[in-house]
Amino acid sequence: MAKHFVLVSGNIGTGKTSLTRKLGARLEWETAYESVDDNPYLADFYADMRSWAFYLQIFFLGNRAQQHMALAKSEASAMIDRSIYEDAEIFARAALELGTVTDRDYSTYRQLFDLVVGLLPTPDLLIYLKAPVPELMRRIRARRRDMEGGVTEDYLALLEKYYEQWMERFDLCPTLTIRTDDLDFVHRPGHLDIVVDRIKDKLAGKEEIAFP
Repeated sequence: MAKHFVLVSGNIGTGKTSLTRKLGARLEWETAYESVDDNPYLADFYADMRSWAFYLQIFFLGNRAQQHMALAKSEASAMIDRSIYEDAEIFARAALELGTVTDRDYSTYRQLFDLVVGLLPTPDLLIYLKAPVPELMRRIRARRRDMEGGVTEDYLALLEKYYEQWMERFDLCPTLTIRTDDLDFVHRPGHLDIVVDRIKDKLAGKEEIAFP
């Protein structure tokens, strides 16, 4: 395959990291993941969201822009777990609605975001993973991450609403939507084969067909 640059998007618990790892290994592509362990703001954010939400968004903007630019310019095909676009279109909007960022901070963030994103290379494909909110909650509870202890069904539903709105107007590159409650690409190699085939078809410009 030629050089490709792919982004994996989707709500919390949809399987972005698992799919990125599996596809990276199968296709021998470079991969990058969301900054968690080395994130200097995450712990403060979960302790006091109103005080730290703006700073966390700025950190993610810079971190994801670096990832995006580096892998887009790499000679090897590459894939990123979560896109830079979701920061503004999903999480910053949710923070504004929930009141953890002010109108002033949101406006400042969006101005900077639009400037940064306008300088980034366009991806070749955006993969959008989705699953029903109750299934997402089940997965989140099963993996027992301390930082996700405050995630609720209402919050996931809010994010889901923004994801659907975003996908309706996203036109930077082709998109591929995958229902991950219908596929187990972690434990069933045949399901991963299906995903790989659909990605290859999409990158080759083949017409969309029915897909779980």
